[in-house]
Amino acid sequence: MPSDQPPEHRPPEHRPPEHRPSDHRPQAAALPEEGRPPGELLAELARLRDADLPVRGGQVTAYVYDTGREAVHDLAATAYLEMLEVNCLDPTAFPSIVALERRIVAAVADRLGGGSGVFTSGGTESIMLAVKSARDARPVEGTPQIVLPATGHPAFHKAAHYLGMEVVQVPVDSSFRADPAATAAALTPRTVLVVASAPSYPHGVMDPVPEIASVAASAGVPCHVDACVGGWVLPWLRDAGRDVPPFDLSVPGVTSLSCDLHKYGYSPKGASVVLYADEALRRRAYFAAAEWPGYTVINATVQSSKSAGPLGAAWATLNAVGARGYRELAENAMKSAERLIEGVAGIPGLRVLGEPVAPLVAVASSDPALDVFVLADEARSRGWFFQPQLSYQGIPPNLHFTLTGVSDVEPLLAALAGSAEAARGAGPPDVPSGLADALADLDLDSLDDAGFAGLLASVGVDPAGDGEPEMAVVNTILDALPPATREALLIRFLSALYA
Repeated sequence: MPSDQPPEHRPPEHRPPEHRPSDHRPQAAALPEEGRPPGELLAELARLRDADLPVRGGQVTAYVYDTGREAVHDLAATAYLEMLEVNCLDPTAFPSIVALERRIVAAVADRLGGGSGVFTSGGTESIMLAVKSARDARPVEGTPQIVLPATGHPAFHKAAHYLGMEVVQVPVDSSFRADPAATAAALTPRTVLVVASAPSYPHGVMDPVPEIASVAASAGVPCHVDACVGGWVLPWLRDAGRDVPPFDLSVPGVTSLSCDLHKYGYSPKGASVVLYADEALRRRAYFAAAEWPGYTVINATVQSSKSAGPLGAAWATLNAVGARGYRELAENAMKSAERLIEGVAGIPGLRVLGEPVAPLVAVASSDPALDVFVLADEARSRGWFFQPQLSYQGIPPNLHFTLTGVSDVEPLLAALAGSAEAARGAGPPDVPSGLADALADLDLDSLDDAGFAGLLASVGVDPAGDGEPEMAVVNTILDALPPATREALLIRFLSALYA
């Protein structure tokens, strides 16, 4: 700990963490000698979930997607269990996984411009495979580069980190859209992939995909469209008569696209598809290994052994909802987003960022006395979760709202207005003077997890505690720090949380 750190924020000197009984975070224990009764175990699971955010009903405006159709949820759970013990490692042993994947990929390709693809565990894995395919298809001298808008998803940074690549970020315009000219200027002989978002997650804004793809094609570089969040809502909005800009594999120059079915496809986690315009590029995603004496290893995804439960549940959900159901859900979600945008205009001190083309809305403050992080805490105390987003490259801190087919906007707006009024009355969070600077200079390697937990406790966050944390101070501190420092602190927070 640096000597200039205020003493009241000095963490404990490497002493063991205090152990407190908790229903939600039990201490690790050895397995019982005799198996416990199923009813007792299920009751404990239910008790552990007491502090979880609700996954149904629309009061959590991120992470979960609810059709509001109990029969569909029940069917998906049954289909998941039917395929639970089927191992996707070997498609010759379990031909059902081939049949289901073919059907799912074909259904997605039918709506997103054709091509062939791979069923994955989620958007991050879909993006990982798209990045791997592009890297392997375009060998370069030196470290391969991805050209990515500033609003592009962190999964591309993660893929670059895992695959030994570099991310070259390009700025977005005042509407938060990727800039084709900046993209063209960022290309180098080491560029192996150009990325556009349809839409970008933070603000629901669509990048100019045809222009970005044209830039990539002119340089002979693959172009990936990240439609993880929009891929299974935008086609249905277009079906419903809305003006949706071109974004899929039908756009010249687009070579791959990712689409999550566990978002607006309403399938259980994790279900995603990565599509390729060229089957040869799809094959670059695969991995095979024969340099050992064991069973033959051939994988289409990052994972090897994995349950076919998500595959069965996704197939069942797609067919149970059907085209008409998806059109209705998409239209309901978009109408909810439009009503939210309209309602925010009537709440003093709040404004919407950008012009969303999908049911994703970002709300920022236009009043220095109204802090969005305090607003988020106030909403949490009222039973609502509004997802905080930190400032970045001139984009102010804001709250993200994902609207779905069951979003009830009137009570959401009431909660937003009430939380805004309370947040304005409370004022910005009281951050100890110099704490952000001290954290920026902190030698994190000098602290073990117990010491870091003590540091968190000094600002009111207890990783081993229960209930709903007051996060306004934490988010305000993080917002004042550069991204690299944010990342280092978040990694230590996660380590302390699980320790």
